[in-house]
Amino acid sequence: MSDNNTSPYAGFTPLTPSDEKLWATLVQLGGALFGFIVPLVGFLILRSRGPFIREHTTAALNWQITLVLAYFVGTVTSVLFIGILILIAAGVLQIVFGIIAALRAYSGQLYTYPLSIKFIQN
Repeated sequence: MSDNNTSPYAGFTPLTPSDEKLWATLVQLGGALFGFIVPLVGFLILRSRGPFIREHTTAALNWQITLVLAYFVGTVTSVLFIGILILIAAGVLQIVFGIIAALRAYSGQLYTYPLSIKFIQN
């Protein structure tokens, strides 16, 4: 038993600013390429490791939840022509906005998705 009174399970150590930028970039790119699973896992694991990563994982997760809704609406209305347009637009915006967010994260800037609904607050 060590004399140290702090438990190794007491909390997480904060990430360095460069690590926060790296993980934020990876979460944003993961969302752009693989959907909501990567931002969800990033949010659950990394949100307590620093303010920058918390902002990016929250923004990415909110955006991906918004996209799930868009894909659902597009699928339901795909019988109509508008549903196909919604699906195409959601797919393009997922990639384009995800790349923009990843570039902002890499440069150390915060990014707010323009069409995102804020389901999760910081």
